[in-house]
Amino acid sequence: MADTSKIEDKGERKKVKRAARKAAAPKAPRTGARGENKQKLKKAVRGQSKR
Repeated sequence: MADTSKIEDKGERKKVKRAARKAAAPKAPRTGARGENKQKLKKAVRGQSKR
């Protein structure tokens, strides 16, 4: 994304960021599920706290 740290005006910064997003190459489709690397939890017995 474009470096907008020097731009003071919020509206101008927004315009520059939007233009940069539009010009950027599209992201590749996901290869796996979104949460596949999340830590998995075993099912706890009723009344037990999970963490």
